[in-house]
Amino acid sequence: MSEKIRILGASKTEPGPQGSMGATSEGIGSKETAPAIPILSPATGVHAIDEARLDDWLARHLEGFGRGLDIRQFEGGQSNPTYLIESPKRRVVLRKKPPGMLLPTAHRIEREYRILSSLALTEVPVPAVLGLCEDDSVIGTAFYLMDYLDGRVFVDPRLPRVSVAERRALILAAAAGLAAIHSVDIEKAGLLDLVRPGDYLGRQLRRWTKQYEASRTDDIKIMDRLAEYLQDYYIEYLSGAPDSTTIFEKMRRASLVHGDYRLGNLLFALHEPRLIGVLDWELATVGDPLADLAYVCMAFHHDVPGYSMLESPGRAITGIPDEHEIIEHYLKGRGLEGAPSNETFEKTSMRIPHWNFYLAFSCFRFAAILQGVYRRGLDGNAASGESLSKREMVRTFAESGYRLCL
Repeated sequence: MSEKIRILGASKTEPGPQGSMGATSEGIGSKETAPAIPILSPATGVHAIDEARLDDWLARHLEGFGRGLDIRQFEGGQSNPTYLIESPKRRVVLRKKPPGMLLPTAHRIEREYRILSSLALTEVPVPAVLGLCEDDSVIGTAFYLMDYLDGRVFVDPRLPRVSVAERRALILAAAAGLAAIHSVDIEKAGLLDLVRPGDYLGRQLRRWTKQYEASRTDDIKIMDRLAEYLQDYYIEYLSGAPDSTTIFEKMRRASLVHGDYRLGNLLFALHEPRLIGVLDWELATVGDPLADLAYVCMAFHHDVPGYSMLESPGRAITGIPDEHEIIEHYLKGRGLEGAPSNETFEKTSMRIPHWNFYLAFSCFRFAAILQGVYRRGLDGNAASGESLSKREMVRTFAESGYRLCL
């Protein structure tokens, strides 16, 4: 073992997603608004849509259109612009690529449309998709349409305007939803073509390092150190042939992964803590499900407002299940053999080898995503006006990730 790498995990003895949205939606890191109030605004500037051309296309492909449209954009989304499209008879949600030059492999809404279509008959709650247009001449970029679902989207993981009892129920519903995604039969769902050669973690490290470099604007040395550390650790400990008999390898066995599973991409029923829609499948693929799980639990390992599940460093929010209980609920949802019992859930994350690596990787990936958002803001084609506020967050998440490596 190289001297600069140690096995990341809490136990030293271990052997080693906005698409169709409804009543509440907030931007990444923004102040949570009162429930049941959609955040919509006129689509202007680079995000304006030619209403006449779109109405003509809709009239030829969907019932209820052809007599004029009202188009408003959902605020807050940082990736693909999303709109509520209303006619006198119908309302649907449109999701499109942003305008301008885009990073390689980014904003693949055609792929997102196909994944949503494939999930329609699974246990994963998703909005029904209605059509895909790949003709850029209609509104300037490819787009797809889906049903409008009336529900709540919470972005702040602390759920400040939610009762203590409902906080717990919402977070556990989110954990169960993630387990449902990771339990999808890939072959039955017709998603085998998402399988890529090579190991998922290795591909992801290469991809997000390249994406970060392509959008880099500042010299953030801690980000470079984190990327190097993660790559070295992966090669040392996780790049070899897996032992499929261990509980760890069963936990990380290749499954459908969402890639951006967080409260801001989940739609809940208006009057109960029930998950009714998982949104924003742009980054979905077949890979290591523990990466998705760590992405959720990352919120316990930093205190960035609007992103953290902590009241303050080391202080939990009343009503929100802790990291270990979330992991236990998730593992039981997947029906994994060897999932810990209720009496031992407080030690669940300690039992996952290399857990700190997964958490640090999540911080790195999110920092790279935020860097891309910031760069799009500088280039004038970001989906949200909040994009320029992400600059310092890149460094903050890189620092949080590196602390997990120490």
